[in-house]
Amino acid sequence: MNTSIQLHPALIADLERQGADIKRTMQVLSLLETAALQDEESGPVTLPKEGDSRIADLKTLSVKVKATEDFFARYNIPKSLFEKLTINDGNCIFTEQNLYSIGIYLYPYTAYGVLNGGSATTYGDSKKNQALSQAAFELFREDFLAQAEQCKNNPKGITSAYFEADGTAGPSFLLLKMRSLLIHALEYRLLSGDYSKPILPFFQMTSDSTDEKLRAAYDQYRNNPLLAELIEKTGVDPTQPLSAKQGLIGALTHSSEGLPRRIFDHAYGIPNRGLALPGGHGENFRVLAPVYRELYDREVRFVYLGNVDNSGYTIDPVELAYFALKNHTEGSEAAFEFSWRTPVDVKGGILVQNESGKLTVGELGQRISVTRMQEEESQGAHVLFNCATGLFSLDYLVKNLDAIPNKLPIRVSDQDKEAGKYAQAEQTTWEILALMNNPQIIAVQKNRRFIAAKMLLETFFASPRGNILDQAPEVEIEIKETSKNLRKGLEELLVHEFGLVQHNGRHRPQSLSELVEKRNPAKK
Repeated sequence: MNTSIQLHPALIADLERQGADIKRTMQVLSLLETAALQDEESGPVTLPKEGDSRIADLKTLSVKVKATEDFFARYNIPKSLFEKLTINDGNCIFTEQNLYSIGIYLYPYTAYGVLNGGSATTYGDSKKNQALSQAAFELFREDFLAQAEQCKNNPKGITSAYFEADGTAGPSFLLLKMRSLLIHALEYRLLSGDYSKPILPFFQMTSDSTDEKLRAAYDQYRNNPLLAELIEKTGVDPTQPLSAKQGLIGALTHSSEGLPRRIFDHAYGIPNRGLALPGGHGENFRVLAPVYRELYDREVRFVYLGNVDNSGYTIDPVELAYFALKNHTEGSEAAFEFSWRTPVDVKGGILVQNESGKLTVGELGQRISVTRMQEEESQGAHVLFNCATGLFSLDYLVKNLDAIPNKLPIRVSDQDKEAGKYAQAEQTTWEILALMNNPQIIAVQKNRRFIAAKMLLETFFASPRGNILDQAPEVEIEIKETSKNLRKGLEELLVHEFGLVQHNGRHRPQSLSELVEKRNPAKK
C-alpha cells in the first residue's frame, strides 16, 4: 500500500461517517498504481474456437471407472446409481438423467448464494427506463408508475420478479429463489429418504442500505404460503441465511485530474468532502470470506453464486454433478454459465482468451471490438455471453480467499454527476475466471438461465404482462422478439422450477402434496 498519501483528518472523518472503509480504499489506490505499471491487459484477445473442450453443453460426460468409484465414495452417493451407468472401454458414461440424480445427492455438500446489490431506486427510475425504449415505456406507463414507487429505497430482491397478464404483481425475486431452493431440498429428501442431514444452506451479501429491510422481509417470508409447508417438510429454512454486509469505499479522482488517481475530496464543491460508493459485487470474495470459511467447516464443498435479479439463476443438479466430477477428476476450480449470442446481443461481457490461451470475460466494445467479434464468428469462433452465474469449488475459494481480492481486476469508470466529476472503482465477480487454470464453461439457453432485470421495464418484457407488446406496432421489433423469447423462458421457470401453475389467468403455488407427487425424482 502507498503509505505516503496523507489524508486530511476532515476527509477521513467525512468518509467514515458515510460508511467508507479507508483502509480498503487506500489498498484500491495502491493496486491501481501497480496495475498501471504492469499494464497486464495490453495484449490482444480472441474468441474460443469451435470444439474447445473447456466449453460443455452437459449432454454427456465420460469419466474413468476408478475415478468414478472414488467420486461416489467421497460424496456418499448410492451404489445403485453407479450400477445405472454405462461402462465403455474403461470409462463410465454419464447421461443427463444420471447427472441429475447424482447432482441431487450432492445437495448436502452444496450452498446457494445471492448477491443482493443495493437498493432498487435506479431500477425503477423513469428516465433510465425510458432510455430502453420510449415506445415500450409509453405502453407500460400505467403499470410502470404503479410499481416504481415500491422500488424506491427498497432492495431489488424484495420487489416483484414478474407481473401477471392483467398487471398484478407476482412474488418477489427472493421468494421465488427460496421456493426453488426448497423444492430442490424436497427432491433430495424424497430421493434419499434422509430428513435429518443439513442441506443447501442459503447465504447472501447485503449492504448497509438493504440489510435491515431484507431481514424484515425474511421474517414475513417464513410464514408465506410459497415457503411455509416446504420449510416444515424439508427442515431447510432459507429465511435464516448466512449473511455479510458489503461496506463502501471512497470515490476516486476523475481522469481529467491526471494520474495517479487520489481519493476524491471535493464532493459538491466542498473541500475535504468525500463520496462513499459500493465497490462492485466482486468484493464478495473479501466480504463473504467468513461465510465461505464457515460453510467449509460445515462440510460444504460447492457454492453457487449469482445475482438476485436473475430469475434464471437457480440450482441445476445436472450442472452441479458435471462440475463436481470435473473438480474431482481434473481439479476444475469453478464452472461459469454463458449463453450463445443472439442477434440482439450487442453489448455485455463475452468469453475471450488471451495470448496464452487463458479464458476471461471481456466487455464487448472495450476488450474486443464488435467488428473483430463478427469477423471471428464468421470463421467458426464461439461467441458466448456471460450469464453471471458461477459454481465454485469451496476448496479452491478457501485456499485463495486472502489473495483473490487483490488479484481481481479493478475497473474504474469516470462519473459526472451532481456531486461533481469523480471516478468509481469496482470489481466484478466473474473476472475471477482469469485467475483459474481449469475453469469449466457451461453453454446454456439464455431464456432459461439468464432472465435478468437491470431495469423495471425489462421485468415487464419478460412477464406474462409483456403480451401487450405483441399488438403494439409502435414498439421496436427487437424489443418484441426479445420479450417473446424471455416470456417463454420465464413461463417454463414458473412451472418447472418455482412450482407454480396457471389458474384463472394467474399463477398459484402447487401444494405440498402436488409437489411431492410431481417432483419425486424416484418416479422420474
